[in-house]
Amino acid sequence: MSFPTHVTLYEVGPRDGLQNEKQTVPTEVKVDLINRLSAAGIPKIEATSFVSPKWVPQMADNAQVMAAISRKAGVTYPVLTPNMQGYEAAVAAGATEVAIFGAASESFSQKNINCSIAESLARFEPIMDRAKKDQIAVRGYVSCVVGCPYEGWIDPAVVADVAAKMGDMGCYEISLGDTIGVGTPKDINLMLDAVLTKLPVAQLALHCHDTYGQALANIYAGLGRGITVIDSSVAGLGGCPYAKGASGNVATEDVLYMLDGLGIETGVDLGKVIAAAWAISDFLRRPPASKVAIARRPQQQT
Repeated sequence: MSFPTHVTLYEVGPRDGLQNEKQTVPTEVKVDLINRLSAAGIPKIEATSFVSPKWVPQMADNAQVMAAISRKAGVTYPVLTPNMQGYEAAVAAGATEVAIFGAASESFSQKNINCSIAESLARFEPIMDRAKKDQIAVRGYVSCVVGCPYEGWIDPAVVADVAAKMGDMGCYEISLGDTIGVGTPKDINLMLDAVLTKLPVAQLALHCHDTYGQALANIYAGLGRGITVIDSSVAGLGGCPYAKGASGNVATEDVLYMLDGLGIETGVDLGKVIAAAWAISDFLRRPPASKVAIARRPQQQT
């Protein structure tokens, strides 16, 4: 098995990780987290989400966050935009990259965004047209690529079809998400077998949750297939509000430790990521959901 020589870490903690926290996370805490992660060398940091504060109150300070972060050269700060209103607000706030999200499960699509898969893709077409004119890069998320909390196992052919349609619409990258973390390496390989018949591996990313402790194994399988972009969340923050029992995203520091051990370059400083993990975890008053952060807790926070 051959692995890529370099992997890009796509950090989702500030958005996907914090959006469902019950306690309000102040703007300055979010900004500090993002700045710590950019200082650690992470090249892609999903900063916030431009959704209605009625649905995701934690992200109500999206414009303030975008205005306050210290933008580092070479770092991109994409944001989630579910509709045209969100897209326009994101661009006005200085976003240079946005993300849209769909699902490979009809039931999950209905529960998550109140429409069918086909309807969700149709809703994104005006955003894609505008983004092309504005020269804004668009990333696509596909949820439930292995299993769904409502439908169970998902046919890889459906995943491939949704991913291909996002690619045809103009998404430069498609992130394949095991939203409820039920997949095993065999499942990931079967899913990739189907997706790779329709999209090149260079256009794919992997987004794994660790509900059953399989995230690192699944990422390892993806690396073996040539995946070079891995989504992760500092301190293992996050979860899926529509997927009962689904624990958080795989921890950035755990992924980084594995990549370092495999000799795969990332350009990211593990020590600084661990410090960031403890900083946000101390604020949330709970330890990180990361074995590496626990094993290497810094003596002092900076």
